[in-house]
Amino acid sequence: MVEELDVGKHVLVPKHEVLSPEKTKEILEKFKVTYRHLPLVKVSDPAAKAIEAKAGDVLKITRESPTAGKIMVYKFVVED
Repeated sequence: MVEELDVGKHVLVPKHEVLSPEKTKEILEKFKVTYRHLPLVKVSDPAAKAIEAKAGDVLKITRESPTAGKIMVYKFVVED
């Protein structure tokens, strides 16, 4: 029997979270971009599935960097 892996707890997977519509609007305005300017991530991505992201959501991905400290990346969730 294969044990199911929780990708969100894996050491190599950065923290993923779905932004609220209000926070999404704030981020888009702050960086003066639209949804089409954001990198894309599919709903079938294991990390997106783990947090139940839906098409149209914006994800905030927080990564640890040895040179820059913590960095945030924002991605737009799309259908497959």
